[in-house]
Amino acid sequence: MAVPRRPQPSTFTLALLKPASSALPPLRAIQKVIKKDKLQEKEGASVKDQFGEEMFSTEEGSGTFVFPDVSAKTSEHLYSNVSSVGSRLSTQDSFTEESSISEERLAQEAEEAKRKSEDEEAAAKERAAQRQLLAIEELVQSERNYLRLLQLTTFTTRSNLQQLQPPPANLDSMFLYIEEVIDVSSRLLSLLDQKQIQPGDPLFLETLCDSFLSLSSDIEAAYREYLANYSNITLVENSYKEKEALWNDIIKVIKTSVPDVNATSLTFFLVMPVQRIARYPLLLQTIQKHTDPTHPAYELLEKTAHTSVALNVHINEYKRFREVADKYKKTEPLSIKDKINRLNTHSIAKKTARLSQQIKHETGITPKLVDEEFDALEGLFNVLERGILDLLENVETYLHHLQTFLACKTEEFDFDMDGEKAPICYKEIATALRQWILPTFEKRMQTLIHKPLCALRDLLVGPRNLIRKRLHKLLDYEMIEAKSNLSYEEQDVANTYRTINTLLLNELPQFNGLALQMMWSMLGTFNCLHRDLATDMEQLFQSFAQQLPHSSLDHNAFWVWAESEVLEGARRLETLCQSVEETLNAPVVQPLSPSSQCRLKQLTDKHGSGKIYQVAGPVVGTRDLDLNLAKGELVAVISEIDTRGDKKRWLVDAGGRRGYAPSSKLMRYHQPTEGPPPSPHLTLPEGVTGFRRHSYTPETRPLTVRSQPVVQVLAAYDFTGRGKHEVSVRAGEPIRVLEPHDKRGNPEWSLVEVRGGKKGYVPSNYLTVMPMGMAPPSSCSPYF
Repeated sequence: MAVPRRPQPSTFTLALLKPASSALPPLRAIQKVIKKDKLQEKEGASVKDQFGEEMFSTEEGSGTFVFPDVSAKTSEHLYSNVSSVGSRLSTQDSFTEESSISEERLAQEAEEAKRKSEDEEAAAKERAAQRQLLAIEELVQSERNYLRLLQLTTFTTRSNLQQLQPPPANLDSMFLYIEEVIDVSSRLLSLLDQKQIQPGDPLFLETLCDSFLSLSSDIEAAYREYLANYSNITLVENSYKEKEALWNDIIKVIKTSVPDVNATSLTFFLVMPVQRIARYPLLLQTIQKHTDPTHPAYELLEKTAHTSVALNVHINEYKRFREVADKYKKTEPLSIKDKINRLNTHSIAKKTARLSQQIKHETGITPKLVDEEFDALEGLFNVLERGILDLLENVETYLHHLQTFLACKTEEFDFDMDGEKAPICYKEIATALRQWILPTFEKRMQTLIHKPLCALRDLLVGPRNLIRKRLHKLLDYEMIEAKSNLSYEEQDVANTYRTINTLLLNELPQFNGLALQMMWSMLGTFNCLHRDLATDMEQLFQSFAQQLPHSSLDHNAFWVWAESEVLEGARRLETLCQSVEETLNAPVVQPLSPSSQCRLKQLTDKHGSGKIYQVAGPVVGTRDLDLNLAKGELVAVISEIDTRGDKKRWLVDAGGRRGYAPSSKLMRYHQPTEGPPPSPHLTLPEGVTGFRRHSYTPETRPLTVRSQPVVQVLAAYDFTGRGKHEVSVRAGEPIRVLEPHDKRGNPEWSLVEVRGGKKGYVPSNYLTVMPMGMAPPSSCSPYF
């Protein structure tokens, strides 16, 4: 059975009107419409009947829709859909107009916001410029006020304080280094004033930065010394406050000198440099904060701010170094009791640990931390210290001899040469030397050489103490160096060692250089002083040259004569020195008391005269069988060795007591004779006198009288000299007696000359006088 086919509906065409406006709606409006009707457009593009066929189709390229032949109901439905599509398109046109209006409003708001932001930025820049200008003016104006107050304090207040009676002690130490601070501040302002630019000028900031950077090293040098000395300022002012009357006078002077400032102390002004150097970074950073980064001088300003911060860091580090140096370089004069009171368990443990570490270094158990740079500096310091001390000792000896020479007023002695020119010239020359030339020379030596050397010697104490303290801290540091975790006390020890070591490495080269320079300068000054002395003495002698006996000699002959006279004087001086030495070292025989004479007779009878010795000094027994003997006591030597073979202990007889005595305290005793032998010296006959010899007439010679001797002196006994001042003789040997007594007039010893020209002392009772006609027993020929 055939299936009836569905009848094909007739098609119809619906013309769609195009929009009146060909302008495309805005993109956002189109997207809204498409998003809302996306589903409906899909359904309207392909509508199918209940049999699955297409209900209408759209012709491409035209604005018409072709509908198939459908029923009336379907047609109505389709017509309603088409109407809804048309109404929707009209709605889209109205939305497009509203969107364009809102976009114009948004553009206007954006322009207004942009203009407002630009106005705010301009106002902010103007405010920053005003704040920058205020900060620059504050820096410059505060610098001027700061300089003015410092100048008032240094010059006006200081001069008024010095007028107090009595002036305050150590006043100058309070103003130490403040002149350098004033100088660097005035130089900074003068550099700003030279450009003649106002703070509002853009170039002023660049000028300010350049001026500060150019003076940065001078600023650091001036302020660091002042800040390091500020603690001394407070100490001096506190000492003034302890004296109420003096402090009241100081307050009155301050208020009178600076009436426009309500100051109540000197530190009100003297603390200003401490505050000023710390304020530079704040002011410069404030200027940098309100400066546009695009400013031409911004990088220079940033560098200046960093430099000011670095200055404060360096000054604080220097001040810390100085505090450590001042702490350890001081020496306290402690008594033994104070040192004992300072001992405690901590100090004893610390010293014991250092000693053990030192022993480990010396024995090679642990290696020593070596710093070649410091060792070289320490070696140079030790050499300079030894040289300075030696030079000071030599200068003091020189001045002592000069003062001794000035104290000997030889021109006041009477030479019994009245009417002679040479003694008169000598007196005038000696008077001028003693009263004018040499005192002036001595004063210049004291001022230019001795006092600077004493000051330099005192300055050696600080570095020497620091070097010693560094060694102690180095020993402590070596014991904790290997530890990974350090306690607070150990960290403090390590920091102290590093600080002292860095301080010495920085300061010791400068000290060594200045000390060496001062030594060379003082040696040059010493040469200049002697050159001036020689010039003054030459001028003085030239004024008396024509009056002297040898002024008529030519140059060469004069110097030949002068050299011979100097050598002759040196020979005489040497002879005199030997004579004095012989006099002082001549043997002395102590006089014997009656009891000693009895003991001498007893000991001589028992042991013989060759065994008699005299005690040269007091003897105190320290061992068994030792004797206690007094100086000058007589003993007889029994044995020159003790039972143990010690030759330094002799067995002696002290007149009943026997025991041991040190051989070094015993000397041989020589018995004096009843009377001295006749002197073999010849005397001049009566009425014969020698010529008087003056120092300025070397041509004259004294009268010499010769005669034939009628007696000869011989040695009666053998004698062995015990020292360089005694001479050995043999019995029967002819000798020549130079003096029948020693230099002290003691006739028990005689100065003789033996064969070979050797001179010395022998006991007078060992000599005998025999006529020339009798031959000596030893058949020795007479000695003349």
